[in-house]
Amino acid sequence: MTQEELDALMNGDIDLDVGYVEEPAEGAEASVSSEETPNDQPYNETDPDKYRVSAMHSWPPPPPTDDNKMVHQLDDVTKESEEKATEIFDLIEGISNDLGQGEKDVKALKVLIKNNISLFTTLTEKFPHIETFKTQLEENEKALEHLEGVLEMLQNGGDTIMNIMDIMQYQDIHRQKIERVINVMRALSTYMNHLFAGKIDDSKRVSSAVHLPGDSTTEDVVSSDDIEALLASFGQK
Repeated sequence: MTQEELDALMNGDIDLDVGYVEEPAEGAEASVSSEETPNDQPYNETDPDKYRVSAMHSWPPPPPTDDNKMVHQLDDVTKESEEKATEIFDLIEGISNDLGQGEKDVKALKVLIKNNISLFTTLTEKFPHIETFKTQLEENEKALEHLEGVLEMLQNGGDTIMNIMDIMQYQDIHRQKIERVINVMRALSTYMNHLFAGKIDDSKRVSSAVHLPGDSTTEDVVSSDDIEALLASFGQK
């Protein structure tokens, strides 16, 4: 830093928020230029504030529209989450009912096939020379074995549905956590409003001065009276 820059800093003519970049020493130009960032600023991986200047460019924050209001968005999230969770539970309940009905149908078929097996077993014993009875007995035994596998699959599906419903309970827990955050934020907002409340209504307060002695950026600001006079002059033309 030169003596002129130091004097300017002491007089308040340098904005400290802009970040100071010291000129590289002689002979170090090549090493610095090879590590320059896209903004032509020296890059230092050990500097925790290397992005501070770029972050300041995002100020002021977005306006308080419906898309940017935090509580408004959280309310939408909890509402949609509850609606979608209800739809999922309805679908799961329908699948569970279908699986239950499938188990009943399979059990009824098992009773019928067991009766067939008993019948063809008796016929095969009494008429061992008739191959049809023996063939039907074997086919019914295979069908019974297949139904056992189908019944086991349906029962496993029912157990899986119950596990899914248990897991979906966390969806409601997360919704309640978000609602608790909303309540804390609203309570904090109410507290801050009471904390900064004044005895004088804002509409009755004296307007702030546009320019004060020592300001270096507000001297040429147009006041509200100047704007109204300018609009009035346009109307007269």
